[in-house]
This record gives sequence, structure tokens and C-alpha cells, in this order.
Amino acid sequence: MDSIVLKSLSDLNIVADKFLHLMKGKKVFAFFGPMGVGKTTFIKALCNELGVIEIVTSPTFALINEYQTGSNEIIYHFDFYRIEKIEEVFDFGYEDYFYSGNYCFIEWPEKVAELLPEEVVYVNIVENSDGSRTINIH
Repeated sequence: MDSIVLKSLSDLNIVADKFLHLMKGKKVFAFFGPMGVGKTTFIKALCNELGVIEIVTSPTFALINEYQTGSNEIIYHFDFYRIEKIEEVFDFGYEDYFYSGNYCFIEWPEKVAELLPEEVVYVNIVENSDGSRTINIH
């Protein structure tokens, strides 16, 4: 397991870059942590480091947002917080996204745990008492 400490928001892009270098070749990430810990904020920074040319927002109501990079790569960002039944995920064809070979950033993956691909990287973000965040990767 690897860990990266994010001491302040001013270090966000540096930490996102370090994370992507550590995860070279990995494409599907499941982000765990309580509401407000910074999952969406970190995913925004990752998207920026990957060259997304659009505004990155939380897909809380849409379930999935699709972003394009300057080099025409596609990145998928999921938020399963509002999922009530696993069938909702089947209905939009999750397999086409999870197994596309594109980056997939998944918030609230515990709601769809049985559907996550074998090669998923588990990322747990923890708020420390000093306000910093520890990003545990396994």
C-alpha cells in the first residue's frame, strides 16, 4: 500500500501528478472516504493533470460525466452516491465504461462493489486532525 499526504490545497496539483506517476498503467480507481473529505476535488485535480479541457463537476445527479482531454482521450467520472438499486448501474451499461481502457474515477464505489473490475485501484482519502488528507492507495 502506498500513501501520499496532501498538506494543503496549494499542493493539490503536485499530489495529483505524483499519484498518476505512481499509478502508471492503472486506469480504474475506486475512491472511498466520507462526504466532504475531498474525493471530487482530488478527481478534478487528476483530470486537470490528465489534460481535461472541460470544467470537471460532480456527476451526483447524472451518475456519470464524460470528459475529453486535449489529446482526445476520454475520462469517465462516476458518482454512485444516489444509487438505490444495482439495476440502475446495469441499465446504463457500466461494463462499456469500466472495461473501455479509459480512465474511470468512481466515487461511492461501495454501492457497486460487486461490479468493480478485478484490476481496480482502491483509494481511501482520510482527513487528518490538522486538516491535511492522507491518500491511501491499494
